[in-house]
Amino acid sequence: MSEIQEEPAFGGAVMRSISNAAVRLLSEYTGRGPTKARTYVNEDLISIVLKDTMTTGERSLCRRGKGELVLSIRKAYQDTMGPALIAAVELNSGRPVLAFLSANHLEPDVAVESFVMGAATNGDLAELAGAPPVRM
Repeated sequence: MSEIQEEPAFGGAVMRSISNAAVRLLSEYTGRGPTKARTYVNEDLISIVLKDTMTTGERSLCRRGKGELVLSIRKAYQDTMGPALIAAVELNSGRPVLAFLSANHLEPDVAVESFVMGAATNGDLAELAGAPPVRM
């Protein structure tokens, strides 16, 4: 089972919900979710750091010098699941996503999903901090 880590900080329920949604979506799209996920929220930026994301097959390809192929495959996954990730962040934060940026690193096995946020539509994160999280 994936380990979701969160700081006991402002908006913790929202950050946990975003982390959980990202882990669930990555698992659905790639067949294996990351073992660690942490969401960070700043005024106009939400970022999810995911660790231990690669499948056994992707690790095997990396060992055989096919890292660029793995990055290409990961880019295709991100392009395909981008709309679902954006929807999860918007639903859980109450704010529209203006831009989505995604990157993977092979050694160490780390990915970052970042969302540049627009103005709040259902109140700001201060109001959402106590709200029950929206699940996808």
